Amino acid sequence: MTRQLSVGLLVVLLTAGVPVLARAETITFKLLPTPSRATFKIDAPLETFVGNTAGPGVAGSLTVDPARPQAAAGTIRVDLNTVRTGVDKRDADMRGKDFLDTEASEANRWAIFEIKSVDIAGPVEPGKEMPAEVKGILTIKGKPVETVADARVTYVKLTPEQVENQKRFGFTTDNIKVRAKFATTFTNHGMQIPELLFLKVSNRIELETDLTFVRQ
Repeated sequence: MTRQLSVGLLVVLLTAGVPVLARAETITFKLLPTPSRATFKIDAPLETFVGNTAGPGVAGSLTVDPARPQAAAGTIRVDLNTVRTGVDKRDADMRGKDFLDTEASEANRWAIFEIKSVDIAGPVEPGKEMPAEVKGILTIKGKPVETVADARVTYVKLTPEQVENQKRFGFTTDNIKVRAKFATTFTNHGMQIPELLFLKVSNRIELETDLTFVRQ
């Protein structure tokens, strides 16, 4: 009996100084259409075109372990038929055969960003915004291009009481907000550079996203 007590005491003493590691948990998130949005910006000689879409025009999913976000993976899809710049004729021209040709196929209809890895300094902590570089593949008009997005990531964890108050908006116990900026070009994706009044617009397309993901 004394020997058993001594062995038990030794085990307690040896393990007392060992930290308890948090169990890794990979969480699957789905994109919340509202308030998520995507924006496309293109410079022209006379103005800057800004196209926006939100709600059903944006969809996606994300798989991430908040303790090890570097291995995050996911896909964001933007329905290019829903992007609006404020000028119907211009929107129709951009969706036409000379540019996006969105009616030709489902591949042309969607702009897709596949997340491959995330460069971020450590785990994401509830309530703390963290800068990150998100590496992935951007596909527009069926043409994939490797892309790096500058992002700000915020992990929001809600208490049961908070979830009860917010569940009508779709929020859950675990939520992640991602604001990102990245760029591509028309020629990257096999499109000609549009012209306006015989003046070519910039070849560069700037993209911004403000996405909210909730635990699935």
